[in-house]
Amino acid sequence: MSNGKYLDLSFAATEAEASLGIAQLSRGLAAQGLPAHKAGDVKIALAEAINNVVEHAYADITPAQVQVRCRLHQNWLEILISDTGNPLPGFRVPDGIPAALGATRDDLPEGGFGWFLIHELTSDIRYRRDSGSNRLSLRFDFPETT
Repeated sequence: MSNGKYLDLSFAATEAEASLGIAQLSRGLAAQGLPAHKAGDVKIALAEAINNVVEHAYADITPAQVQVRCRLHQNWLEILISDTGNPLPGFRVPDGIPAALGATRDDLPEGGFGWFLIHELTSDIRYRRDSGSNRLSLRFDFPETT
């Protein structure tokens, strides 16, 4: 796996297609050797990021394609998610601050937890807007266990 393995997938930015795409990516990464102890974290972060694209990037505009490129190395995985939807607010990744402990259910904000989870589960997050496209890169490190 020295040069890494690639897994590319493209699907329409709809809930149904995204759900199928996430499942297909998870199976493909497992088949390529993603460590089992990282599989759950990767699937959750991938689902949150892709669902954000479906719900927010294409809010009020016709859904187009979401492209996902996964690059799996022995000790890390990088996932690049690209779409032509609306940019992230302020052209930056949201902080994903969790709700205060002790808040009642009525006090909890609507959403925002996805970014908190993505921050918690990834080693690095990068975002850029490039020629009308959003490019979100998620990196997961899994150092060799001895």
